[in-house]
Amino acid sequence: MSRKKLKKKGIEAAIRKIFERQPDQKYNAKEVSAILQITDKNMRKLVLSILNDLKSQNYLNEFQKGYFIFNDSYQNNFIGTVDATSRGSAYIIIDELDSDIFVQAHNLENALHGDTVEVEVIKQRKNKTEGRIKKVVNRKTTQFVGTLDVKNKFAFLILDNNKINVDLYIPLEKLKGAKSGEKAIGRITSWPKGVDNPFGEILEVIGMPGNNDAEMLSILFKNEFEIKFPQKVIEEAEKVGMDLDQEEVKNRKDLRNKLTFTIDPFDAKDFDDALSYEVLENGNIEVGIHIADVSHYVRKGTAMDEEAYQRGNSVYLEDRVIPMLPEQLSNMACSLRPNEDKFAFSAMFEMNEQGEIYKEWFGKTVIHSDYRFAYEDAQEVIEGKSDTLKEPILALDQIAKRLRKERLKNGALSIESEEVSFIIDEEGKPTGVAKKITKDANKLIEEFMLLANKRVALFVGKLPGNKGSNSQFIYRCHDKPVIEKLQTFSVFINKFDYDLEFENIDNVAQKINGLLSKIKDTPEYDLIQTMAIRSMSKANYQTNNIGHYGLAFDFYTHFTSPIRRYADLVVHRILLDHLNKKQKNYGNQLNEISEHISNQERKAIEAERESNKFFQAKYLVDKIGEEFEGTVSGLADFGMFVKMNDNHCEGMITIQSLPDDNYYFDNDKFQIIGRQTKYTFNFGDQVKVKIKDVDMLKKQVDLTLIE
Repeated sequence: MSRKKLKKKGIEAAIRKIFERQPDQKYNAKEVSAILQITDKNMRKLVLSILNDLKSQNYLNEFQKGYFIFNDSYQNNFIGTVDATSRGSAYIIIDELDSDIFVQAHNLENALHGDTVEVEVIKQRKNKTEGRIKKVVNRKTTQFVGTLDVKNKFAFLILDNNKINVDLYIPLEKLKGAKSGEKAIGRITSWPKGVDNPFGEILEVIGMPGNNDAEMLSILFKNEFEIKFPQKVIEEAEKVGMDLDQEEVKNRKDLRNKLTFTIDPFDAKDFDDALSYEVLENGNIEVGIHIADVSHYVRKGTAMDEEAYQRGNSVYLEDRVIPMLPEQLSNMACSLRPNEDKFAFSAMFEMNEQGEIYKEWFGKTVIHSDYRFAYEDAQEVIEGKSDTLKEPILALDQIAKRLRKERLKNGALSIESEEVSFIIDEEGKPTGVAKKITKDANKLIEEFMLLANKRVALFVGKLPGNKGSNSQFIYRCHDKPVIEKLQTFSVFINKFDYDLEFENIDNVAQKINGLLSKIKDTPEYDLIQTMAIRSMSKANYQTNNIGHYGLAFDFYTHFTSPIRRYADLVVHRILLDHLNKKQKNYGNQLNEISEHISNQERKAIEAERESNKFFQAKYLVDKIGEEFEGTVSGLADFGMFVKMNDNHCEGMITIQSLPDDNYYFDNDKFQIIGRQTKYTFNFGDQVKVKIKDVDMLKKQVDLTLIE
């Protein structure tokens, strides 16, 4: 630090002491200088500059022109959570502040991503507050996954998480037999002050890098998902039998005589929803939406309930599922398997062929699924290629189409997220890429699940007399989009010669739906749809109902998947209390549940994304040197991303490797531009690329431009 900076820092500390000793006294620069015995003209100017800095930091208030007084509401230290960047710096998220506090790498001390810390504000400008870590209040985790690098006298565990910019120092006697190059789980044992790296020990070896099991376990561990169920949870699950309690059957509405069936993916094992269909004597249709009654088996306060809460949801990786509940429940006792009597929580609707509802009923039932359709089977019925349960399938399909049409008319977004998965052989090798195509059979199930979720939210969530929303409930919310993001999306699609102006939020869905319908069969459709999704807010769970923008529902919740989502399990319990006229006050408990399961959902999405990137790299590793047609799918100051048209995999071309010129990224124009040739690369450009390299450790694909 320079002598000038040291001098300024010393004077600032002295000025702070003056105001802290006399917090009710006002001073001007001349008076402060006199107290500090500063007579030099330039130094007095420095005093005035420091006083203005302290005012901008809210440490001082300007009592009147040129006079300053201590701000008694000033707070310099805060408790927050570390959100680290891959560059080594971090932002500290403070609940009570509107903006985060930025901390440079050298001021982080020993704080790691996710830790709860005490941070001290050291600089405050108009748009940025900077601080330094005073202490770690609570370490988020002391266990990490990484790859071992064993030297002659010591070893390092090089951590997978790129938000943690230190490696774990491992003495050789604490390797537990682990070898160099292996992936392992390590634990911090100590971190002496002034030492760059924490000391640790190896807890468990999980395999070699590139091995499917090792990589998937690594992803799950990094995102803090447990792989195994605790013994107590397993013991509770094993006590759940397949036979129904006949005394409980007597307390439920018996619907086993109604035609009931499931429609699911062909490889599904947990069936958490079924539909029943009956034409009534008055000509109306009764549709039953039957949901696995998980709450009957998983009681509040049990080990199974606590474990389900901690997990928050099932995690779907490319080659495996990490269930929220043990298999005895998820695939057996709770699953609405064909030709078995099952307990369900049902939503029954009497409606006409247009989907208009005349009556509704919610309650505990016992059902019997007569038939199991895969989506492909039901689609064949809809397309006239099969007659299996033809009447109910076609009738429900028509109602679903009318429900969807009504949603879109009311302002729902017609966006279908692009899902690409890998075909994996028995040896764990990806042999092909499959793109999910949503057809009428998928939409049939989707619309009836949306209907059940909406009607449950209205039934429980809406206060009598239209006085607002019941705060003792968990809603699935989706906020309106931020206009700045929409303007960025507008600039993006302009590169494809499409012009959308977003003057207000009210017509956003209509305009985006119109654009997507217009470009359905173009090469850029998938890319524009992906960018449309990114321009929207993220859905989450809340007790403060703000509605669901994307679905155009004022009331919406999650009720239909309690086998794989904890939110639905809680909603089942609240709905049952409501039906039984039990008015419970949960206090802040539902807020805590909502925040936790929203966080778990985000982590599951990240784990699923990492899993896809690993199998993408594994699929392309033996295709190095091959050439592919592709579409520019992303631009940044370090290069551009290209999605290959045939296999839907994405790689990156570094900006330095672009031929024939020195290129730069223009953030305002969303272009990469050649300094001499002025040649530009835009989103959606069609290019030809060669796979240059595949880094399995980083799950990264490097491309070079051919033309």
